[in-house]
Amino acid sequence: MNLEKFQIRTDLAFEALDLKKTAYANEVINEEFEEGNLIIKRTVISENVGKEIGKKPGLYYVLDTKAIKTHDHDELKKCENALTKIIKEVLRAEGVTEKSKGLVVGLGNINVTPDSLGPVVIDNVIVTRHMFLLNPEEVSEGISDVSAFAPGVMGNTGIETYDIIEAVVNKIKVDYLIVVDALAARSLARVNRTIQVTNTGISPGSGVGNSRKEISKETMGIPVIAIGVPTVVDAATIANDTLDLLLRYLNYKLENQNRPHQNVIVGPEKINFEEAKLPTEEYRKEFMGEFGVLSEEDKMKLLEEVLTPNGFNMMVTPKEVDLDISDLSEVISGAIDRSLHTIVDNGIIA
Repeated sequence: MNLEKFQIRTDLAFEALDLKKTAYANEVINEEFEEGNLIIKRTVISENVGKEIGKKPGLYYVLDTKAIKTHDHDELKKCENALTKIIKEVLRAEGVTEKSKGLVVGLGNINVTPDSLGPVVIDNVIVTRHMFLLNPEEVSEGISDVSAFAPGVMGNTGIETYDIIEAVVNKIKVDYLIVVDALAARSLARVNRTIQVTNTGISPGSGVGNSRKEISKETMGIPVIAIGVPTVVDAATIANDTLDLLLRYLNYKLENQNRPHQNVIVGPEKINFEEAKLPTEEYRKEFMGEFGVLSEEDKMKLLEEVLTPNGFNMMVTPKEVDLDISDLSEVISGAIDRSLHTIVDNGIIA
């Protein structure tokens, strides 16, 4: 079987690294640090690695949080704090200061809920450019020159997103871009709970096989910081993750079949799949034949080969996506405001 023509859909760099083994693994820099009991992962991808995994070389941060699923206010605030720290670090790395003029762009289709993250974030971002134009002497210390807009999608406007952004950038002469977009992932566990921040820009629609012109420092001539959250997965991912969970479940049952508590459990048992282990290769082959011992990349490609030609590899989002988008937009817009305006970060204005 020739599986090379089937590409794994993910906008997350660390997923691409996990899926595709690279001969230049020693050139990947991985770091982890904690912020308010949340783990932030920082990855630097080299030119060689980027070519092999299909991602641009540069700096990638990942924040994984369960707060979006629990909708807990305090946990969401911790998430905002951690994201603020990440955005500040990326801005600093790109030479952005409080005196720099910024443009925040919300990519996506406001009429399609899982794709509406960018436009919804824009509705909540504090914009100040008009203040600098009309009454610059009255602008308080700690407020930066920030404008924002949502360009919509080409299906509605007839214009490439890149062309609209380029025109605005050239007209108002900003120093940097922050672009917010919904992404695609290859893991169910990442949907609506993983936030990626990168200085490599973004190609709108690439995660769902509808890639548009790249928005990056190379194409725009100014730093482009991209903030994205995977809000969809494809059917192949759901099938693959389900089979993986099934193997972990069967292995858990095998390991615990003689323990006393197994005799008193009535009905399905909730298992912590993050701790449950995969069975040995021997058992995987016994359970699922040759499919059970395929590499993760080959399994995904095989599932795509089965589903894609018949149009069955549809994109799927959770049923509670409306609430998730609402929480995510507040976290992201709050973090952007605090990163760009010290007066907001210091709590002087909210």
